[in-house]
Amino acid sequence: MTEKSTKYVIGYDLNDQFCQISYFHEGMEEPMTREVLADNFKIPLVIGTLDGRWAYGQEAMHHMAAEPERFCDHLFSRAVAGETVAITRSEVPANKLLEKYIELSLSDYPRIDYLVFSVPELTEKVVRLLKRIGRHIGVDPDRIIVQDYKESFCQFMYDQPKELWKYEAALFYCDKEMVTAYMMKKVDTEYSADNTTFVMVEEVSHAKMSELHVTFPVINVELAMEADMRFMHFVGGVFDKRRVSSVFLTGEGFESNWYPESLKVMCNGRRVFLGNNLYSKGACYEAARKSSGRRDGPIYLDESKMTDQVCMKVRVGEEFEWFPIISWGEHWYESDCEYEVLLENDDPIELRQNSLATGESKTIEVDLSGLPDRKNYSLRVLVRATFADENRCRITFKDMGFGEIFPETDFSKEITVVLGGSNEQFSTLS
Repeated sequence: MTEKSTKYVIGYDLNDQFCQISYFHEGMEEPMTREVLADNFKIPLVIGTLDGRWAYGQEAMHHMAAEPERFCDHLFSRAVAGETVAITRSEVPANKLLEKYIELSLSDYPRIDYLVFSVPELTEKVVRLLKRIGRHIGVDPDRIIVQDYKESFCQFMYDQPKELWKYEAALFYCDKEMVTAYMMKKVDTEYSADNTTFVMVEEVSHAKMSELHVTFPVINVELAMEADMRFMHFVGGVFDKRRVSSVFLTGEGFESNWYPESLKVMCNGRRVFLGNNLYSKGACYEAARKSSGRRDGPIYLDESKMTDQVCMKVRVGEEFEWFPIISWGEHWYESDCEYEVLLENDDPIELRQNSLATGESKTIEVDLSGLPDRKNYSLRVLVRATFADENRCRITFKDMGFGEIFPETDFSKEITVVLGGSNEQFSTLS
């Protein structure tokens, strides 16, 4: 067991077959991934009852074949679908079973400072489910992130030597059904300044394993050679006219060495890595950055993220800065926020809206006439941003008074900011 005083950050890879847990705490040089067996990080996504107690993972999987009525698998998809599961003669909501599974799997980490879930595909429903579970196990809601595998790949790559993603970085994912190729690349915009790094991942190709004549386990030498030749052709098509710095192979399909000739093509001028804990480690790297307050991580862009940033001009010491109210690279349904600001007077507040998709920038002045006449930063205003949908954000400015000296008034000003939304996608960037 771990020390109860130790604060951990966790990267949690979750899919319908297993979870993987990578963890990090102060004093560690790199995140570690929890081993189930030697060189095996996969904890089966199975839970049930055994001798009057909860059992999960390897133990539950071991007993499930003999007593299937006591156990439940495919927890993730069942929880997302809102199913109720019959287990030990009881009807139990699948989301409660998933909650118990996650709680048990994280019991060795009693103090979790930051928790990042990594899942194959992201939806608003998945985000709300996992954030609710994170809150249940005692993690501050503001310190829980849910992201997809592609974003975890970006977060992983950002903490690797820069020469590995000087150009594009390739990710090949292979299971028993499909091989899929992705490319990560930096996105150059006029806002790519200072420490801001914009990145995106594209799916560039895929093929069914049956099309490559690969069947598992790979035991027929002649068929394996044919599959290798077909896969080599597939790899060549992926790399055609691309400058690729590094290649990462993940998924159970790459666990047996049936592709030696394809590997030679991948290694031609590139570094190649094989592993199956990339997503949990990428999530853990991000958790560590967030926990420490570092702001140098990449801004991951995809078709589900906002293309606009809206900043408010504020004074910090003797200098003016642009403070983001709405941040690009975020999901609109997670971006409601509020801040308190102190104003010197009732001059208009200046906002700036920048668009990644169009490159346009515009200034918005918010008229605050009608605020009480208070001087010397005794005007305390609540700035609240709430999203109606991906295209519209309401920003409200409300007088909060100033302690017992100045009671709050009914002053309130609201503006609606129109965002790029789904009609201006990051895929238009290059």
